[in-house]
Amino acid sequence: MCGRTSCHLPRDVLTRACAYHDRQGHQRLPEWRDPDKYCPSYNKSPQSSSPVLLSRLHFEKDADSSERVIAPMRWGLVPCWFKEADISKLPFNITNCRSDTIMEKRSFKPGGGEAAHSPECWAKLWDNWRLLTMAGIFDCWEPPEGGELLYSYSIITVDSCSSLTSIHPRMPAILDGEEAVSKWLDFGEVPAQEALKLIQPTENITFHPVSSVVNNSRNNTPECLTPLSLVVKKEPKASGSSQMMMQWLTTKSPKKEAPRSPQKDKPAVPQWSSQFLQKSPLPTKRGAPGLLERWLKRESEEPAAKRPPCE
Repeated sequence: MCGRTSCHLPRDVLTRACAYHDRQGHQRLPEWRDPDKYCPSYNKSPQSSSPVLLSRLHFEKDADSSERVIAPMRWGLVPCWFKEADISKLPFNITNCRSDTIMEKRSFKPGGGEAAHSPECWAKLWDNWRLLTMAGIFDCWEPPEGGELLYSYSIITVDSCSSLTSIHPRMPAILDGEEAVSKWLDFGEVPAQEALKLIQPTENITFHPVSSVVNNSRNNTPECLTPLSLVVKKEPKASGSSQMMMQWLTTKSPKKEAPRSPQKDKPAVPQWSSQFLQKSPLPTKRGAPGLLERWLKRESEEPAAKRPPCE
């Protein structure tokens, strides 16, 4: 099953969305345990904290099992019998658990005894209609050297419904409706075998593809949930060097030339300017005068009448 979920509702909104009827038929709101640990997010991944709805009887011995509380828990179950101080050394991943083996595997048995009936209903916003309630199990782990108790959970999975089989063979066990949620949570009145009958594939869901931005758990934006057809493609962000070049071009652009005063018509003969005719020194004298120097000397000394015609 997928390793991404979402619950981004503000705490007070989430509380109202989890309203329920107790055994006497009165509508009530669940109370919170450790409310400051709730972190709304569009993109929750394994090992993150998510809100879990469960019976008050798990925390108070004489409580009515139909009353509910919300407790933030770690996604990825850490069994109470795990003895290592570092939970990262847990040899298996219990993010999800199969419905057909939940009563058999040691991972879900406290101390190797009978399978624990510690159900919970995990909430997720789905298309702004109502909370998507998924069945799961939870456990409480105490560090071997003492310290704060760690509550963690795993989502139960079943065979996919017909509309999802082409995407994935497994899907979350969705509790469809308040009656199913009540029976799953009320472990004080409903036996485990009876509660497990509620774990069936359901067709009462809708789904849509989303952007690959959800693949990075650090991304926490509405785009993680937005249908792919509605995602607006963003223009690539200019690099630092590109931004500097654009700024330079803006501030250093060529100035406009001042209008020239009217000029007289230019003659047809090209008028060479000094920028084309580079001045260079006369050749250095080497031995006898050169041809040009002899001609210049004769030009200055001999009268014009005695000069021979130019060849």
